[in-house]
Parts: sequence; C-alpha cells; structure tokens
Amino acid sequence: MAAMTTEQASLPPEDDAHAIVPAGRLWRFRRAVRYRLTRGVLRLIMRACLRFRAEGMERLPVRPYVLCFNHLNWLDPLVILVLWPTRPRVYFFGPKEQDMRVGGRNRMMSWLGTAVPYNPGKTNLLASTRKVGRVLAAGNLLAIAGEGRLSEEETVVLPLNEGPAFFALRNQVPLVPVAINGTRWLRIGKRIRVRVVEPIETAGRRASREEVEALTARAHQSLSSMVADYRDEEPPGRFGRWLTDVFNERPWRARRAATAGAEPGPDAGGTSPPGEPPGEPPAGDPVR
Repeated sequence: MAAMTTEQASLPPEDDAHAIVPAGRLWRFRRAVRYRLTRGVLRLIMRACLRFRAEGMERLPVRPYVLCFNHLNWLDPLVILVLWPTRPRVYFFGPKEQDMRVGGRNRMMSWLGTAVPYNPGKTNLLASTRKVGRVLAAGNLLAIAGEGRLSEEETVVLPLNEGPAFFALRNQVPLVPVAINGTRWLRIGKRIRVRVVEPIETAGRRASREEVEALTARAHQSLSSMVADYRDEEPPGRFGRWLTDVFNERPWRARRAATAGAEPGPDAGGTSPPGEPPGEPPAGDPVR
C-alpha cells in the first residue's frame, strides 16, 4: 500500500462525525473562509436576480436549532443560506449519497462543508444521528426538507417525515418550521416569500414515538397555515421553465409520462400518482 502524503493524512475521515465539524484550527479556518465566500457570492447573484420578502426573522433562536422547511425547488436551500444570519451556521441534512466524492455537486458540497449526508440504503442512520448531534453541539443549526421530496403545489405541504422532530427532541433544541413560497416556478425578478414560524420548544421532552408524532403533526400544521394564502403567478416562459427544473429531480413525472406514452418535460404538472409513497428516508433530503 502506498504511503499517504502529509496532506492526505491530515484530512478528516469521510465517515467520522469530526469530518462534518472539523476540530482542527486549520480546518475550521478553511471551512469558514469557504462558507463566507460562497455565501457572499450567492447573495450578490440571487439578490440581483430575485426579490425576497422575509417575515418573522426576529423569531429565530440565537442558539442551535433544527429548521424544518417545505421543499418546492432546488433553490430552497440556497434561499435559506442567503437570508439566514451568519451565526449560527447553517448545515443541511442531505443529500442521500453513498459516496460524496462522486459527482461535481457532491464534491462541491463536501468542499463547502454544509452537508450532513446519509446512506440511501439507511445502513448508517446511527452514524448520521451522531453527526447531527455534533453539528448542533458545536452551536450550529440543522436545516431539513421535512417532506423528503419536492412538492408540486405552493399551497400544499406534503406529510412530514419524522426526522426533524426526532433530531430536535433527541438533542433538546427548538424545532423551527419555515415556510417558503415562490420557488415552484422561477423567473428573473420573481418575489420569494419566507415565513419563520414561532419556534417549538423541546426542553424536557423525550424522543419517544408519541412525542415525535405530536411534534411532527404540530410542525406540519404550522407550515400548512403559513402557505395556505399564497397565490402564485402563471408558469413562466421557456427560460423560466428551464431554470425551474434545471437541478430538480421529479421521478414520478417520468413514470407518469412513460405510462401515458409521452415524453416528460419541465412543464408537466400535477402530483405523484395516488398512493405512491415518497420513498425517502425518515429525515428528509434538502438537496434535490
């Protein structure tokens, strides 16, 4: 076996919780520079192309918490990254990948250091739970797309997975529902609305089945009430449709199109077929 170089030996192990929140000063400095630089560039680009209306930002805790947001588009995690305060730092639960070193997007997320990936085969859920605990214990926040898949409708929140509630209860941190509207269809100059719901405290509550179910139901009710009054515009033109779905994954469209004998396209509407399970892990996947 070839000897490792000094640089390779200094890299944190891929499957270790310490790889998510580096302990060394050098690694913390590198991650901080990458995070701030990327966030600054994204803010310039997104504020030049889109308009934002953020409501209830004063409700955000100054301590670690779990953020549960509805998921309409690939842009949603970037909206949170751009609008949220610098501290606590934002981490995202996802994507579901076996190896984050494969693929340009995964390598970029690993380089930035904001992802807490999990195995699509659900064979490392315990390791993922430890990583989440380390992220929160280090004073950061964890954002999760609670629905576990993309939604097709601005005013409908799909059933939430239990991951956000479980992580909040297990780590005794608040659960903060965040409603995003305006990203189902994108166009230059589009207004994106973000509403922060009152944080739900978990102190003194156990991560039992009953508590997890109750907290999940409360978060779903809060999100549903916050998106119910949104009125979206008509679907955009060809460029807007391309921009909307350039990074989206909506596999149910391909299955529906195959059944109907038609080619799937970015303008296909509707929801997944009745009774079709989302097929996602319990904690959701914010990056699609």
